[in-house]
Amino acid sequence: MGADELVARLTSALGDALAAVVLFGSAAGAEHHADHSDVNVLVLMRRLTPVELSPAFSAVTGDWEAAGQPAPLVMTVEEWRRSADIFPIEVGDVLSRHRVLFGAAPFEGMTVAPRDLRLQLEQESMGKLLKLRAAILAAGADSARQRHLMVRSFSTFMVLFRALERLVGAPPAPDSEALVLAVALRVGFDPAPFLGVLKHRQGGAPLDNPAALVEPYLAGAEKLAAFLDVFPAGA
Repeated sequence: MGADELVARLTSALGDALAAVVLFGSAAGAEHHADHSDVNVLVLMRRLTPVELSPAFSAVTGDWEAAGQPAPLVMTVEEWRRSADIFPIEVGDVLSRHRVLFGAAPFEGMTVAPRDLRLQLEQESMGKLLKLRAAILAAGADSARQRHLMVRSFSTFMVLFRALERLVGAPPAPDSEALVLAVALRVGFDPAPFLGVLKHRQGGAPLDNPAALVEPYLAGAEKLAAFLDVFPAGA
């Protein structure tokens, strides 16, 4: 199921309760890769009662997930407008890179406070580090699993890297390679493993020796978490 079909089915299932459908993340930019990139969709509702949570709506989202995509982020317009303080990373990502597929997105006047962004970014970075360590332990010496964990985690790191650049007041680089290089220089880690995974995701290079990349890839995640741990809380 593509985005056009998703919109058509959502409008049919939800009628005038549907306010907007917004594509965000890599799918809204120039670096989307069909084999590895998720298609992230924000569904904004005028109302969201048990009537709207119908079998027809469920069937649409179920088919979307069955096609390998993450579940749409479903919120009312009012919930969205009030979410910048609790979801500053996600809101910042949507505001900075999106494409409206249906309706009119209520983004005007929304801002992300640096204090809120810093707190969530530190939490998410440490959480990602802990999950990455667990995945490395589970993978052991299995090169296929090592490769998989790096490829699957890469998109999350790009989200965190973009959020970090916004936190320090620097516009995130529009392409992933430049973003990795900028954050690696700022935080102080080796960009090579992240660039290797990026090129692999883009189809330009195989990851023939993932075992050699896992350690510096993990070190990059550790440096990111440590950088945010001492970042000024009031910044």
